[in-house]
Amino acid sequence: MESITARQWLILLTVQITTIQFGITITSVAVILPQMRGALAATQDQIAWLLTFNMVATAVATPLTGWLAAKLGWRRLMLSSVVGFTASSVLCGLADSLEALLVLRVIQGAFGAPIFPMGQAILLASFSRAQHPFILMMWGVGGVLGPILGPSFGGLIAEALDWRWTFILILPLGVASGMLVMLVLSDQEKGRARPFDSLGFLFIAVAVGAAQLMFDRGQRNDWLESIEIVIEFVLCVTFLYLFVVHTLTARTPLFDPATFGDRNFMLGVTFAFVLGMLQYTPMVLFPPLLQDLRGYPDSYVGFLIAMRGIGNFLGFFVVTQFTRYNARLCLFTGVVIQALAALWMATLDINMTPDHVLWTNLLHGIGNGLSYTPLAVLAFSTLPAALVTQGSALFSLLRNLGSSIFISLTLVVFVRSTAAANSDLASVVTVFNPHLLAAWTATFGNPDQAMLQLRVGAEVGRQAAMIGYINAFYLLTLVPALAAPLVFLFVTRKTGRVAR
Repeated sequence: MESITARQWLILLTVQITTIQFGITITSVAVILPQMRGALAATQDQIAWLLTFNMVATAVATPLTGWLAAKLGWRRLMLSSVVGFTASSVLCGLADSLEALLVLRVIQGAFGAPIFPMGQAILLASFSRAQHPFILMMWGVGGVLGPILGPSFGGLIAEALDWRWTFILILPLGVASGMLVMLVLSDQEKGRARPFDSLGFLFIAVAVGAAQLMFDRGQRNDWLESIEIVIEFVLCVTFLYLFVVHTLTARTPLFDPATFGDRNFMLGVTFAFVLGMLQYTPMVLFPPLLQDLRGYPDSYVGFLIAMRGIGNFLGFFVVTQFTRYNARLCLFTGVVIQALAALWMATLDINMTPDHVLWTNLLHGIGNGLSYTPLAVLAFSTLPAALVTQGSALFSLLRNLGSSIFISLTLVVFVRSTAAANSDLASVVTVFNPHLLAAWTATFGNPDQAMLQLRVGAEVGRQAAMIGYINAFYLLTLVPALAAPLVFLFVTRKTGRVAR
C-alpha cells in the first residue's frame, strides 16, 4: 500500500472527529427521550416529532451536499455544517418549550446533513483507490465511537445531571471539529458548481419529506385510513415521478444521470438502504424493551446498547484485509452475521439477562463493522471521481431513508403484534381458567380482588409486548437474509467481471 502523508492523516482525523460528533449527538437522543417527555409534559406522539422532524430535515438537505460542495468548497461547507450543527445542538439544551425544541431539531438536522456524505467524499477523493479499504476502515473506527459513546453518554449525563446537558456538552467537541476543519481542509471543488437545479431539488425534497412523514406517522394515524397519510403518499409518489422525469430531461439536473447508470453504484446505494434499515433499529427497539419490561435504568441501558458499537470496533480489526482479499465475501459475511444476530434476538424472552442483550448487540455490531467498508469500496470502485461527492450524498440519503422507513415498519409489526397477542392472552387468562391463575391466587388472593386483576392485566401486557418485540426482531432477520445473495452481482472496476 502507498505511504500516507502527514496531511492525509490530518484529513482523516478531521473527518473522524466531525463524524464522531454527529454520531454521539444523534444516538444519545434515543436514550433521553423518556426523560424529555416527562420534563416537557409531552405525549408519546409529541415527543416522537423530535425524531421525525430531525430525520426529515436531514433527508431533505442531504441531496444539496454535492451542489453546495461545488459552490462553497470542502472547508466552507464542512465548517458551516459543524458550526450550525453545534450551535443548534447547544440551543436544543437551552430550549424552554417543545415548540422551540422542534424548530431547533429541524435546524440541527439541516446543518448536520452534509457531515457524513462530505466526510466520505473527502476521504475517497484524498486517497488512492488502493488505500480506500484501509482509510474507510480507519474512518469507521472513529465513526463507531459515536454509537459507542452516544447511548452511554446520553444515559449517564441524563441520569447524573439532566437531559439538557446531553445537548450542551457537545460544544467542546464541536469547537475542536471546527478548528480542525479550518486548519486542515482546503476549498477543493469550489467553483465547479453547475447552475442550481431548484426545480429538481423541490421535487426530491417534497418526495423525501412526504415519505419520511408517511412512514413515521402512519402507524399512529392508521395508515391509509388517515387523510394526512393519503396526502403524504400521493405527494411522495407524484413528486418522485416528477423528479425522475426531470432528471432524465433537464439540461443540468441536480444529480448527473450518469450516476444512475453505474451498475456497482446502484447496487451500492441499494445495499446502503438495506444497511440503513439494520443500523439503528436495535437501538430503537432495545431501550423501551429494557426500560419498560425489565426496569433497567438509563445508564445501564446505554451501556448495553453501546455494545453494538464495540462490535463494530472489533469488526474493523479484520475488515481491511478481508476486503482486499475478497470484498464481496466480506460484505456477504457481514450481512449474514447481522441476520444471525437478529435471529438470536428473536429467541429472547421476557426473562432475558443482561448477558443476552450484550452478546446479541455485540454480534450485530460485528456484522455491521464487516459490512460498511467493503460496501463503500464496491459502490464507488467504478464511479468517476467527478461524481463521487454527489454519489456520497445519494449514498447517505438512501441510508437515512432505509433507517427511518424500517424503524417505522418494525414499530408497525411491534404495535400490531402486541395488540393481537394482548387480545389472545386476555381471552385465555381469565377466572374461568383457574389452572393458569393458581400461582397468582396463591399470592394475591381470590380472582375477584382488584389487586389480582391489576397484576394479571399488567403481566398480560408485558408478555404481549415481548411477543411484539420478538416479531420485530424476526423482521430484522428477514431483511439481511433476503439481501445477502445480491452481494454477488457486483462487478470489478477494470474487467467488468463479477467482483472478487
